[in-house]
Amino acid sequence: MRIYRIFCCMLILAAVWSCTEEVDISSRYVFREKTIMDYLDSHEQYSEYARLLGLVPVSKASETTLRQLLSARGHYTVFAPTNDAIQAFLDTLCAQGLIASPSWEGFPSEHKRDSMEKVIVYNSIIDGGDEILYHTYDFPVRQDAEIPTANMYDRKLTVHYPEEDSIIGRIQICGASLDERNRDIILLNGVMHAAHGVVRPSDNTLGQLLFDIVEKRREGFYVAAQLVQAVGLIDSLQQYQDEAYERTYLSGQLPVFVRPTAGTINDFYTPEHRYYGYTFFAETDSLWSALLGKEPLQITVDDVVDYLNAQSIYPDAARDRNYHSEDNLLNRFVTYHLLPERLTTDRLVLHYNEVGYNASDGRLGVPMSEYYTSMGKRRLMKLYESAESGGVFINRFPRLDNGRRGTYHELSCEAAKEGIRIGAPDVSGENSLRNGMIYPIDRLLLFDSATRQNLMKERIRFDVASIFPEFTNNDFRMHPLYDYKKENVYIPTSSQYPYLDGAYVGDETTFFYWTGLGRGWPNYDGDELNIRGIQDVTFRLPPVPMRSTYEIRYAISNVGVMRGIVQFYWGKDPDNLPPMGIPLDLRIGPLEVRTAHVIYPSKMGWEPDTDDDDYNAEMDKFLRNNGFMKGAAVQLAGGPGSGTNARVSEHNSRRIIIRQTMDPDETYYIRFKTVMDDPTRYLYIDYLEYCAKEVYDNPETPEDIW
Repeated sequence: MRIYRIFCCMLILAAVWSCTEEVDISSRYVFREKTIMDYLDSHEQYSEYARLLGLVPVSKASETTLRQLLSARGHYTVFAPTNDAIQAFLDTLCAQGLIASPSWEGFPSEHKRDSMEKVIVYNSIIDGGDEILYHTYDFPVRQDAEIPTANMYDRKLTVHYPEEDSIIGRIQICGASLDERNRDIILLNGVMHAAHGVVRPSDNTLGQLLFDIVEKRREGFYVAAQLVQAVGLIDSLQQYQDEAYERTYLSGQLPVFVRPTAGTINDFYTPEHRYYGYTFFAETDSLWSALLGKEPLQITVDDVVDYLNAQSIYPDAARDRNYHSEDNLLNRFVTYHLLPERLTTDRLVLHYNEVGYNASDGRLGVPMSEYYTSMGKRRLMKLYESAESGGVFINRFPRLDNGRRGTYHELSCEAAKEGIRIGAPDVSGENSLRNGMIYPIDRLLLFDSATRQNLMKERIRFDVASIFPEFTNNDFRMHPLYDYKKENVYIPTSSQYPYLDGAYVGDETTFFYWTGLGRGWPNYDGDELNIRGIQDVTFRLPPVPMRSTYEIRYAISNVGVMRGIVQFYWGKDPDNLPPMGIPLDLRIGPLEVRTAHVIYPSKMGWEPDTDDDDYNAEMDKFLRNNGFMKGAAVQLAGGPGSGTNARVSEHNSRRIIIRQTMDPDETYYIRFKTVMDDPTRYLYIDYLEYCAKEVYDNPETPEDIW
């Protein structure tokens, strides 16, 4: 990463030098002897911002001002608005009728003026703790992604590159343009960027935005907003924070951190918040206008329902006017567009240690998919990205080079299987949502029979962390920075607080999540659930796409020696799940049994691949007869770009734990319960797979190794 940053800096200097013989670097000095406050005070163009910093306290519980904070040691990233920027902001408030005159005296009350002062300064500062700073070369490369660390207003700031060449061009932070010369100013206690606008992400929720679109009859997503309102989801989409959890945490009823009894030196931190989030893939008004032959503002809910009926969409759905019912046609149509988690552009499909991925510059390797469960009637949605796809797609099913000697890259894609390309979101102004994202799509998104069949005909692999929306909404899953509170997470037991929807955590169970950042572990996506104590945990599984017999595979790495033995339970009633087979000894790997006291051969039949693919296929069958499969060839058994391939690694394997008929209209649960009376052993969970009989027992096309 550092090499890449140095390379970017060299590109910047080279580009600037090539444009002019006389390079002005007067504003790019390093002022390591000055604090951020010293610098602001010595430049008149920031005098108004400096004044506001002296008025606003660090928090409700402190009398220390932000001026004092930025005069002290620390690691602060500051987006400092110029005097002109603040005045332009006041002009805008006045034009909107929110204040009587474009000045601080124009506010209707002292309280509202104080609130706006806090909005300006809290949003402009990121406290990087012990070491985190954000120079422009640290910003995310993906368009409209967010800076990983939240600002002092507890909001993440969106980075937008208005020009094609984002490295040397303009940069906007939540719509505020950074000065192309006065940025990356290195100071004693941080880095400062001059902003030609006030950095102010809106406080809008997705529900409020959609309500406003309908009320003000604004084009763009007018039809989509009407449909969401018709099915009764506006109120749900306004949720942002679990207030009951806030009270529980702040009252001291939950531990601040938990220290494991053995096996690690890490403390695991209880989440400070429990946030909600939503992602809406919405057909644009222009699409609806083309389909229905009417101007967008003339299109009604009835028009859309009549169109869906005429196209025989969801033929088994109820055709009544009870749009709030999950059985209703319109409800099924709308809710398949919504996910209960806020997915920014860089989180739609996550990349970590898949074959060919370059973490330093974001260059894609083999295709990756995420599988999410929709709101309303639970249905599976696939988000897919590859080096060849040219973006992220919903429900794309290309032909891959997936032979034993293949590359696993896209070879081609039939028009009927190309899926729906996810468009670029508008995250400016009031569209910068606190709890959601809206992505434009230009084709109807349907969970039709073709989509269901295509999903059933492929292996569905999902990181277990992905099935908990709370992991994404609260910024745990694969958090990209060394932040001990996000890197090592403790999930409270259900009796303390049911933090995970659709999950039960027993009273004697300690449920930990590790991002695995920088550890080089042989885990899919690097992360893992690490469940200790007298383990007893149950969680809801994603739905299957069609009725069939499915294998559920459990991925395991037995590099560690602290694994335990668990009994698996599976079924529809989470309070009465039948056991599945005999207890599963997670210490057994394909080559070795690794316990805390001794390591010895497992005799499962694992052998490294040879040059003879027929022999390799026979060895795969032999392993399957013992309930084992080799690791997936799509993944490296280590960090990004490091480690051996997981198929080659003798420590990575998949265990076939369940083979049962599953129905898409049923909800299934899985339970893990230890059979060892030893709280130092633990349950390791990485990823699971669904694999239909049509895939694993296909006589014409055997399941691939990837």
